[in-house]
Amino acid sequence: MRKNNKSDMPIGKLTRVEDSLPPPEQLVMPEETVKVTLSLTKSSLDFFKRKAQKQGTKYQRMIRELVDRYTKIYH
Repeated sequence: MRKNNKSDMPIGKLTRVEDSLPPPEQLVMPEETVKVTLSLTKSSLDFFKRKAQKQGTKYQRMIRELVDRYTKIYH
């Protein structure tokens, strides 16, 4: 006999809320980019290349995202 498990059932009254998520075209706001030359250690570059390959993206994009996030915090 199977025991009824209600731990995944909602608790209390449910209320439907409107979708407040932006459409996909508003999620990524293109910003002007500038090409730069940057010297990195071989180990850092190898790290980003490995991680990018695993994630199916470009390592330059990962480095740019890292720098962008850093500047948003400390700007």
